[in-house]
Amino acid sequence: MKITRQYIKDYSNKRRQVLVDWFRLKMTGEGLLRMLADAILVNIALIAALVIVLLYRVGLANPDSDISYRTLFWDYLSIYGNNAPPLTLLSIIIFTASGFYTYGRYYAGRYKVLIVGQAVCITYLVFGALSFVSQGSLFPFLKSLLSLSRGAFFIAWGLSIVLLISARLWSSLWKDITRKEGVQRKSQKARMKNVLVIGGAGYIGSALLPKLLEKGYQVRLLDLLLYGTEPIESCLTHPHLEIIQADFRQIDRVVEAMRDIDAVVHLGGIVGDPACELDENLTIDINLMATRMIAEVAKGSGVGRFVFASTCSVYGASEHNLDERSQLNPVSLYARSKIASEKVLQKMASEHFCPVILRLGTIYGLSGRTRFDLVINLLTAKAVMDGEITVFGGDQWRPFLHVDDAARAIMDVLAAPLDLVHNQTFNVGSNEQNYTINQIAGIIQQHVPSAEIVRKGDGADRRNYWVNFNKISRALRFQPSWTVDQGVEQVIDAIQSGRVLDYRDAKYSNVLFLRQEGHELLSREGSEWAYHLLDEAARSDSLLVDS
Repeated sequence: MKITRQYIKDYSNKRRQVLVDWFRLKMTGEGLLRMLADAILVNIALIAALVIVLLYRVGLANPDSDISYRTLFWDYLSIYGNNAPPLTLLSIIIFTASGFYTYGRYYAGRYKVLIVGQAVCITYLVFGALSFVSQGSLFPFLKSLLSLSRGAFFIAWGLSIVLLISARLWSSLWKDITRKEGVQRKSQKARMKNVLVIGGAGYIGSALLPKLLEKGYQVRLLDLLLYGTEPIESCLTHPHLEIIQADFRQIDRVVEAMRDIDAVVHLGGIVGDPACELDENLTIDINLMATRMIAEVAKGSGVGRFVFASTCSVYGASEHNLDERSQLNPVSLYARSKIASEKVLQKMASEHFCPVILRLGTIYGLSGRTRFDLVINLLTAKAVMDGEITVFGGDQWRPFLHVDDAARAIMDVLAAPLDLVHNQTFNVGSNEQNYTINQIAGIIQQHVPSAEIVRKGDGADRRNYWVNFNKISRALRFQPSWTVDQGVEQVIDAIQSGRVLDYRDAKYSNVLFLRQEGHELLSREGSEWAYHLLDEAARSDSLLVDS
């Protein structure tokens, strides 16, 4: 008896809570829309059932009978008109009591489909009971209303279950899809909104900054501005650009620059073999030690993505077709410093810190801070201004990449899904732009027929590498927009139009600039760990890279 009383009490409390939930329901907005949608689905089920029965009856009718299809249609329309209002009202009441619109505990739980099926069954059972009772003499006023045939009744019952459950399954699926997409978009947008570009006023950086700003990124630039602000003059007044003029070896300024940053693009460093050979300690300090410090600050600051500009020079001298898994064979301090930095970043990778290493091909073309100490730009300038194309050796292979395409590759990495780029190394370029130096000289001569190709000894540059770029093409769908021919034409136009007056000016050459004006870069004593990593980088047997 005690159990029975407790059951009655619990049942009463449950019903009371349903009523409370009902009165709390706001009959506007989403609740009203869900109620209206259910009412429509119930009516669709009833109409479909009557149509099926009508078609079945017409199909079985004797062709010789005097049946009036018009009369039959109006009869069924009348049946719908009589049964739809009470069935709709009854279903809304029972659906509400079942928590459809108040998100009752059971309805909101994992058994939603069962609750919906149960509510529909209760609705039709009650409706069927009322129809049965209405046929008796006690309720003659209901007899003309609830006159649904058994066939139509059961068909409507089944269709109502299917439609109402399907609607909720689709609604749940759609909400899940939109929620995940919304979270992904929000996460991606939040993660990639603020970008710190280190060394962004240089050759590649001055091509990258306008692209980032055009795409709506908030960009912070950390650069010593050795070459002044002229390379980024077009961006200086942009409202989304913040400039911090500082040496990126200063940890306090790096910490300041990392505040609220979501991604870092590290382009800073001494670039090129001759420039790096000027001062080994300085090269180690800037290219390796500073890179590790910057990455550690980025990781500690919660930066999610760290894009590092490396070089295909890490492959050194090789006769093989080289991809990201190939053995490295550096022949210069510059290449060894990049390999050591790659190793530092790869070891720092974690679930929340994503380093991405881009091994860029030999760059050519114009940017805000154009260089004329690179093969294509230099030989083209010499062809136009000196009338000769000087070639040392000539059989050595190089992969070439326009500076604008290098910037686009960085943009693609920033926009790519995390799982595609997490702790990955990509060669950046295209298979079609692997050329020997002799081939490059021939292309330039086609554009400057008056220039003579002057061949000299092998020279001191031992680099020789044919690089495979299938990985970045496959993973990121990256394909360069520029060709070598277009790049040569671009350089020719810049010289002939007067935009470049003298390609020999120190501002166009890393090594000449450092010799003449780079004394502001104060050398500091390198750490033992840095020299140890450089020694490792020099040993080719330890440089198999997982990618």
